[in-house]
Amino acid sequence: MVDIAQNDGRWLVSGNLLLDDVERLLAQNVMVNGSKVLEVDLSGVTEVDSVAISLLFEWVRQARANQCSLTYSNLPANLISLASLYGVLDFLPLAASSAASH
Repeated sequence: MVDIAQNDGRWLVSGNLLLDDVERLLAQNVMVNGSKVLEVDLSGVTEVDSVAISLLFEWVRQARANQCSLTYSNLPANLISLASLYGVLDFLPLAASSAASH
């Protein structure tokens, strides 16, 4: 199960980002809105599959639609591997500390 703790322009995502988890998240209508700057910290994410990549890009789309500057930080190794495998890692807006680690 996935959990998002939201606090002043920062989301701490923890748990799994698997198909069922992402479907629940989207059904709960967790959206990027209200903040002009948002950091999504993925350090608490344990398991991922390809739908996690889709979720990250959906949040990017929402952020752009809401004129919000979104960055991802602390991507777990399995998510970096998956994004690299699909050739999309460079398209994710990574925070400076995360960008240096891949």
